[in-house]
Formats: sequence, structure tokens, C-alpha cells
Amino acid sequence: MFTQVIARLPGADFAKGLTTAALGAPDYNLIMQQHADYLHTFERLGIAVTLLPALPGYPDAYFVEDTAVVTPELAVIARPGAAARQGEEDSIEPVLARFRPTVRIESPGTLDGGDVLMVERHFFIGVSERTNAEGAAQLGAFLEPHGYTWQAVPVAAGLHLKSSVTYVGQNTLLITPTFADRPEFANYARLVVPAEEEYAANTLLVNEHLITPAGFPRTRHLLETLGYPVIEQAVSEPRKMDGGLSCMTLRF
Repeated sequence: MFTQVIARLPGADFAKGLTTAALGAPDYNLIMQQHADYLHTFERLGIAVTLLPALPGYPDAYFVEDTAVVTPELAVIARPGAAARQGEEDSIEPVLARFRPTVRIESPGTLDGGDVLMVERHFFIGVSERTNAEGAAQLGAFLEPHGYTWQAVPVAAGLHLKSSVTYVGQNTLLITPTFADRPEFANYARLVVPAEEEYAANTLLVNEHLITPAGFPRTRHLLETLGYPVIEQAVSEPRKMDGGLSCMTLRF
């Protein structure tokens, strides 16, 4: 069960962040409303929210998930793979140090938290444009002494691994068609999102509830088969900046 969430306010310059989406210009007032509604969902589920101020000069800094990987035993401070985002992790370390011992990914390793999928005691670590093999290996070395297993997963499609696959409980992955037949995931049941709803693959299992992007009815139907309450969350503006539901919080 999660008891804590760390988030950061989007800055007034958030539209200057990195994006490959072609979904139109994002709206500052709307993202602020969507972000507040998103955090209220966690509060309604009994989770304490630590909300950090916007970080000047880092328009993507509200995507806090990329700055760390948090387990019950420790917090691994990441080293973002995009040069423009390096430095965000320095501001998150003292916050996480209130809750966990911290260790850091060091150069030449790069690691974005969006590439790290925790499934019970096993970690899938995406090797992508943002996370390199050295960063994955460093994270694995931090995890192994605490009894975790891990494996690297090449990410050829999508920004991060969790853009394409998330854990939704009951030994089940919510996964895009591109990843559905990958051998790394053969031991899990798979709910395959329709190709036109791939964005919804980034869904969160939080305290026996599923939080999923609004507007993807076929994916919602798949999720309802698991028997958890499903909460739809409007995230049109983060989506314009290549962000998903998981990106905007560190959950532990």
C-alpha cells in the first residue's frame, strides 16, 4: 500500500519542455487544474502528498518520476538521460532523504524512472534513449542486496518502458501490441490495449484502485475485468508534453 506521494507543480514555462507529440499547444491553466485533480485522487485514496514548488529553468521538472526510483528499503537518485533535465535530481534528493536512505546513479550511467517497472519483487529496466545499459546495471546492483531481481528490456518504441507496459496487479500487465509478445513478459497475463489507445497503457495501480487516462473506453473495459475500482483522470495537457499518469509522481 502506498502512503506517500511526491509531486512538483508545473512551472509557467512547462510548454518549453521536451516533447515529440504533435497534439497542439498545451494550456497552462488547464494543466494546473488537471494536476490538482490528479493529486486530489491520491489524497482521496488516503495518501499523503508532498507538493514541491516549480523548479525554475527546468520545464519538465514536474515529471518527478524520472528523477528517482523508490523502494521500501532505499531511494535511488536517477541521472536523467536528457541533458536538459540533468540537475532535476539534485533537488529531489534532500526530499527523498527524509523518507529513505539514498544512493545515486553515476556517470556514465543514465537512468529515467519512467523506464523502471517494479512488479512485486522483480524490476524490468528499460534501456531506451534516456536510460543506458550502464544506468540499468547500476540500478540493478543497488537492488540486488535487498532481494530484488531485475532484467534489462530494450525499448525501441515509445519514450520510456512504462509508456508501453505497466503492472495492474494479479500477475497481469497492461501492455501495448508492440510489447505484448516480448519474451521478457511471457510469465505474466497480459491485457493488450488497442493500438489506437496505446497512451492508456500508462495506468497506475494504487491501493487496490486503477487510475487510468480519461477517454479510452476499450482500455477501461479491459481494466474492469480485474475487479478493481477504475478512476479516469484527465491528462490531456501532460500528454501534449509526452507525459503520462505515472510521470507526475513518486509513489511509495
